[in-house]
Amino acid sequence: MKPRPTYRGVVLRGTALERAGAGRHKAAPSVAAGSARVRVGREVAGRGGKGVTVISGVPGDEAYLEELATRLKKLCGAGGALKDRVIEIQGDHRDRLVAELCKLGLEAKRSGG
Repeated sequence: MKPRPTYRGVVLRGTALERAGAGRHKAAPSVAAGSARVRVGREVAGRGGKGVTVISGVPGDEAYLEELATRLKKLCGAGGALKDRVIEIQGDHRDRLVAELCKLGLEAKRSGG
């Protein structure tokens, strides 16, 4: 059994995803069927021509969104941010992100062109 990670003598209990019960391959927070529309699109407006992938409509609290944003940024190997419940990831990674969000149990669809 591997030891639990500690920080200054305090045992860490896990990430917000694990605390919320949404581990590596578990579903996202439960929401009524058809009510959550996760959209994955691409925007360049206001960014000097640089494109970002935008993920909107993800259900869950701020801690869940922070953990999800971190996980998706690592998956794409890119930077990004969480702004007003919208996850932005630098570059065009729509196909990869839709596949990962579907694995997590979210109904994700591409939006835009």
